[in-house]
Amino acid sequence: MTIDLFITCYNDTLFPDTGKAVVAVLERLGHRVAFRREQSCCGQMHYNTGYQSEAFPLLRNFVRTFADAEVICAPSSSCVAMIRDHFPKMAAASGDEKLVERVEEIVPRVFEFSEMLVDRLGVTDLGAYYPHTVTLHPSCHGLRSLGLGNKPRQLLERVRGLRLIELPEAEQCCGFGGTFAIKNADVSAAMLADKMRCVLNTGAEVCTATDNSCLMHIKGALSRMRTGVKCAHLAEILAASA
Repeated sequence: MTIDLFITCYNDTLFPDTGKAVVAVLERLGHRVAFRREQSCCGQMHYNTGYQSEAFPLLRNFVRTFADAEVICAPSSSCVAMIRDHFPKMAAASGDEKLVERVEEIVPRVFEFSEMLVDRLGVTDLGAYYPHTVTLHPSCHGLRSLGLGNKPRQLLERVRGLRLIELPEAEQCCGFGGTFAIKNADVSAAMLADKMRCVLNTGAEVCTATDNSCLMHIKGALSRMRTGVKCAHLAEILAASA
């Protein structure tokens, strides 16, 4: 199968190793990964901040770029949630019936990384080896918008050498929320402090998630506190081998 990688602008700019890890995992499973250079931002930041007209050309670009893709994989719950939850509403609001049809046709082919593995490809054991204690932060978009449930956990439980430690109050937001962390810095910092307490109480060496946006927020605090706890995207753990 050919799987198109929608790397998302956030990962492409700040966390390129995540994209490389996704490619490594999918190729290990025998699939071909395609990368379309015309891809750009999904428009989530614009849309959530009230700049919906600026987000609209990004929707059109996504639909045009991936029009003939068999399946599309993105290592970002929040970006997949933007496509799944808001692209249909944006298309409907445009009054362009052809665009509505194109969005309806493409949305079911877009998968978050753990969804792609568990639901679309039907695998949980990637042959990974990661000899560390790990705790999992379920990001809000993955938990509430996509309903990922225990898919990331299923994948981590099959990693050799890895000991998964339950994160207290795991369902609570880390406080990032994109521009929320900028507009509501004090509230965001308080939420982050609660998340740090929970992460540190696990005694885990590594905190993982399906979103690098959350991990950047968490990693910043862990680094400033000089805790020694690292952060790694789920794909990076699954790509690791002996």
